[in-house]
Amino acid sequence: MKLIMFGPTGTIGSRILTEALQRGHQVTAITRDPSRFSVSHSNLAVVAGNALDPASVANLAKGHDAVLSAMGPGGSSAETIVKAAQALIDGLSQAGIHRLIVVGGAGTLEVAPDVLLMNSPNFVEEYRPLAVAHLQAYNLYKASNLDWSFVCPAAEIAPGERTGNFRVGADRLLVNEKGESRISAEDYAIGFLNEVEQPQYIHHRMTVAY
Repeated sequence: MKLIMFGPTGTIGSRILTEALQRGHQVTAITRDPSRFSVSHSNLAVVAGNALDPASVANLAKGHDAVLSAMGPGGSSAETIVKAAQALIDGLSQAGIHRLIVVGGAGTLEVAPDVLLMNSPNFVEEYRPLAVAHLQAYNLYKASNLDWSFVCPAAEIAPGERTGNFRVGADRLLVNEKGESRISAEDYAIGFLNEVEQPQYIHHRMTVAY
């Protein structure tokens, strides 16, 4: 597939990019400064662009089969996630590109009927602004005309081993027998690319965890 990716340099985004290239996809990675991009691959094109500008998104996305977004707050406000969501919706609509797969937030998942992780008693308050931004972005995608998938990690995600052994779920946070919700960034990337290649959750939220 011919893929375009926004947010390819972070902990999660870089693993998604690696997984996509290992699977033989042609990837256009969008970054503000291509000269600082360290990955090189025969199937990779690194192009300057702005994920917060609908016109830039529309111009860059044309001709691609699907759009991947791993946009995070980086060093700025969590509001970047919401701004990127609106820019992607507007830009892709202009470009006539419908398929969008997004890195979501675990805080938006349910821990009980109609109870989100971000509203549960043990949720870490430090992460609330990020969870709120992901929820706002999720609601924007739900109201759009795009064929979106919102791929949430487990409550804990960090660099680790690529095992290929994990579970996939929909709206409910997945936990193991100890009550832990974990996934490596490498295994999350597998689940993310599986949804790109064989969609099961179009117009829906999903999650990947051990």
